[in-house]
Amino acid sequence: MTPALISIFFDFKFILKLNTSYQLKNEINHCPRISSIFSLHQNLSESKECLYFYRMKKIFYLSSCDTCRRIMKQFDFKDFQKQDIKTQLLNEQQIEEMKKRAGTYEALFSRKARKYKELGLKDKVLNEKDYKDFILSDYTFLKRPVIIDENKIFIGSDKKNLENLDSHLNG
Repeated sequence: MTPALISIFFDFKFILKLNTSYQLKNEINHCPRISSIFSLHQNLSESKECLYFYRMKKIFYLSSCDTCRRIMKQFDFKDFQKQDIKTQLLNEQQIEEMKKRAGTYEALFSRKARKYKELGLKDKVLNEKDYKDFILSDYTFLKRPVIIDENKIFIGSDKKNLENLDSHLNG
């Protein structure tokens, strides 16, 4: 492969920055699998293009959480990458990708976290930046599990969410 800057973004999303359009088209032509699962986007720079890998199947969970373990046993997640958020902390890019699918940081925020009560957050008015900052500061503020299957996101363990997940996975 021609020299390229490869950086990992959100574990599944690979960005390959190649010097010219010719190099990019050449790489795609030599690998049909790449051309079938990647989408091409123009970068802001005139002479560079980016290749993004969008196929995300990932579960963010807490291994010490009985509910997370029950849900992971209930459904077939063999094709999903799993991330224990206690041992492999969330990063800002992951939170951003979740927010894009969920619509708001508040949708990702857990009001059941012990620190939510300890810090007296129920008596405070929080904005989107606050929700994001709390989730990044402590893994317990993420409502879990968070299941991402391509452009779909399933957050938490409530009955309606699990019914939607079941119909999504089992069609």
